[in-house]
Amino acid sequence: MAGAALPAYAGTMLLTKFTHSCVRLEQDGRVLVLDPGILSESATALDGADAVLITHEHADHYDPAALALALADSPELTIYAPAGVVHDLRAHAPEQAARIVEAAGGDSFAVAGFAVQCFGGQHALIHPSIPVVANVGYLIDDNLYHPGDALIVPHGVSVGTLLAPVHAPWSKVSEVVDFVVSVRAPHAYQIHDGLLNEQGLAFTESHIERIGGQHGVKFRHLDAGASVEI
Repeated sequence: MAGAALPAYAGTMLLTKFTHSCVRLEQDGRVLVLDPGILSESATALDGADAVLITHEHADHYDPAALALALADSPELTIYAPAGVVHDLRAHAPEQAARIVEAAGGDSFAVAGFAVQCFGGQHALIHPSIPVVANVGYLIDDNLYHPGDALIVPHGVSVGTLLAPVHAPWSKVSEVVDFVVSVRAPHAYQIHDGLLNEQGLAFTESHIERIGGQHGVKFRHLDAGASVEI
C-alpha cells in the first residue's frame, strides 16, 4: 500500500491497519501513528502524522530512519517512546531532540488531541540469553489498547478495542488467547502478524475468535490497508 492515499474522516476515530504492528489513527483531522517499523509501510503511515507512539526498540516496531525523515519534514511532529528509543532517535535526529519525548509505564499525557495512558514496562521474554528491553503499552482515548510486545492487562480501565499480538517468538497461542480473554474488550483486531503466512495466521486467529467469543470478545481480522471506525 506504499504511496496509497489515506482517507480523512471527521467525528469518528478511524483505525487503519498496516503490516505487522503498525496502526494509524485519525480523528477530527488529527493523526496518531503507533509502531511504524521496518516491516510496515512506514512512509505511508507517517504521512501527515501529528504524533507517533513507539512501544519498544526492536526494528519491527521502530524504524529510526523513517522517523528521522518524518521529524525533519513535519515541524509539529512529536514522538513518545521508552528511554532507549529516545536516546537512539535523538542521535539520528539531534536537531529535533526536543520533540522526542520519553514515555514509561504509569505516565499519562495528551498529544495531538489524543489522551494517552501508558502501561507495562518490559518486553516479554524471548530467551534468557536475549536482554529484555523496555516496552510501553498505550491506551488511547480510554478505548484503544496497543500492548506492544508484552501481554500486560491494563489495570483500572475498561478497554473498548484491543490490538492483539497474535504471533511472536516470545508467545504461544494459549497465552495470546488468555490475554484477549483477560482484557475483555468487546472488539479485538490482530497485530504482530508479519511473521506468519496466510494459512498460519488463519489457524491462529481461529482459536482467538472462537475462545474469545465465548467470553464476549468479537475478534475480527483486518488486512493490511483496511480501515475500521472505532
